[in-house]
Amino acid sequence: MSFRENVLQKIKIDELARSVLASIGPPGSGKKVHKEAMRELLDINNYAYKRKRDLDLYIHADGSGKDTIIVMDNELALYRTTPQDVAMRKSPTVKEMVNIRNAIKILKDTDVVVSRREDTIRTVQQACIENLDFSYEKTDIEAMGKDGMAALDNGYADGVVEMLKLFEEILGYDSLPKSLVEPYCHMAGAPGRKTSGEVAYGPIVIYNMMHNELKFTDDVVGRHDKDNIKHLHAIAQGEGAAVLEGADVFEKLTALFLKDKKKDGGIYRLKSYGRA
Repeated sequence: MSFRENVLQKIKIDELARSVLASIGPPGSGKKVHKEAMRELLDINNYAYKRKRDLDLYIHADGSGKDTIIVMDNELALYRTTPQDVAMRKSPTVKEMVNIRNAIKILKDTDVVVSRREDTIRTVQQACIENLDFSYEKTDIEAMGKDGMAALDNGYADGVVEMLKLFEEILGYDSLPKSLVEPYCHMAGAPGRKTSGEVAYGPIVIYNMMHNELKFTDDVVGRHDKDNIKHLHAIAQGEGAAVLEGADVFEKLTALFLKDKKKDGGIYRLKSYGRA
């Protein structure tokens, strides 16, 4: 896959992981794991499905004799053992339960369980991302900017948002909290902290999808900055002055990424997995 395709794949992986993580509740809460999203993650990481007794197992074999096995239930336990061993521990027969050695294994699985729940999700997420190639050429980044400009010129909102998400990913920008986002707008910024410890965002990219207007501001805005929030919303509504507008925003984003990179290309280094 191309650099662009790999970054888009990472965005998809992060979104799937966030969906599964958001579906996990405290033990006994009754919340159900988002199995469809988890299956997509496992499919990306080439886990093979196997039905064993009444269990849905997802298996990643490495030839060592002990497979990586995830049981698709609300616990999402990740095992390093065999499918037969998992089946005996998770869904034992009466004959297996009366065997002392088996009973000990059934009651205590710490010898084969590597992780559960959130830890399992992040392990799979990281493995998916590590399979991606983030090497790029300068022309890859420039082409992203040009495609963003073309989408903006044609009023193709989905195309503009896709290109913005690509730049936001490689620049480390985060989506703004809902309290800062105007209706029908895609808004993201570089996260940071004020001296008070408050999380703030800036610079910020604003795309009004209804009016096909793209803006860029150097303002740094936190949740409690009433005046800055008011100004940010005015920009989003087309009533406030922005530093840059239109195609110039994609030129700026392209330049920001290439500024500290090798002139002709290199490898995009991930700062973190699955930023929230």
